[in-house]
Amino acid sequence: MAEQIGFVGLGIMGKPMAKNLVKAGFAVTVYDAFSSEAMDEVVAEGATAASSSTEIAQKCDVTVVMVPDGPDSEAVVLGENGLLDGASAGDLIVDMSSIAPSYSQSIQAACAEKGVSFIDAPVSGGEPFAISGDLAIMVGGNANDFERAKPLFDVTGKSSVLCGAIGAGNVTKLANQIVVGANIHALAEALVLATKAGVNPETVFDAIKGGLAGSNVMNAKGPMMFERNFDPGFRIELHYKDINNAVQTANALDLPLQVTANLQQVLAALMEWGKGKNDHSAILHYVEQLSGVTVTNK
Repeated sequence: MAEQIGFVGLGIMGKPMAKNLVKAGFAVTVYDAFSSEAMDEVVAEGATAASSSTEIAQKCDVTVVMVPDGPDSEAVVLGENGLLDGASAGDLIVDMSSIAPSYSQSIQAACAEKGVSFIDAPVSGGEPFAISGDLAIMVGGNANDFERAKPLFDVTGKSSVLCGAIGAGNVTKLANQIVVGANIHALAEALVLATKAGVNPETVFDAIKGGLAGSNVMNAKGPMMFERNFDPGFRIELHYKDINNAVQTANALDLPLQVTANLQQVLAALMEWGKGKNDHSAILHYVEQLSGVTVTNK
């Protein structure tokens, strides 16, 4: 008998991921504590609704969690009416949230006491790749649990890599977010320089994207900058959360990360300016504010 799949958290990432699992033929039961509308939308695609995380765990063998941060994951799994209240020995919880590795490790320890398996499996790619099923999935846990979850990863992602023990997936995601944020910041400065020097930023983008500077980040975020489209694929407030987790993890390891610390300050300023709901390509606003230059291809 095929395993029953639970899905908790139907936000900007979780909703399209759950839909893709339903479309692929999995029997999916969904719950979101904050959006009955999102639940109704996924149920309309063929999922079943639950009234709590506990009910999800009672009905399902494997449950995906996709919530904003560590305290949210902790509440979903360990809190009142949480997954562990309904889970049975042998069940698997796959936390695809992007959280600090320390949260993954503490949640896994609590799950192990009940005989429930747990892996961390954060993703990269933002809403567009969540919709298309092309996410990059970074996993921490044991190989057997990874293989058990692999059919779900094959539907929701283009790649999935077992990175190490519990927490390794989220360490890898933090590394990813450092690289992505630094690239966006550098691209913003490059386009501001081009604009100030009187060179069309779109022309600069087209000229350099095929060389060593070219990247998936540039291809995705460059056009958003010079077209001034900051509709979120991945919000600044979420990137800020991830970078805060990276700094927290680095501090626990007595590790100085200069680029990361600077990125934290940039994102903090954007949050203060009310830009948190914008796509992280709006890091451009920070560079523009300092320089007095506005980037546009018009």
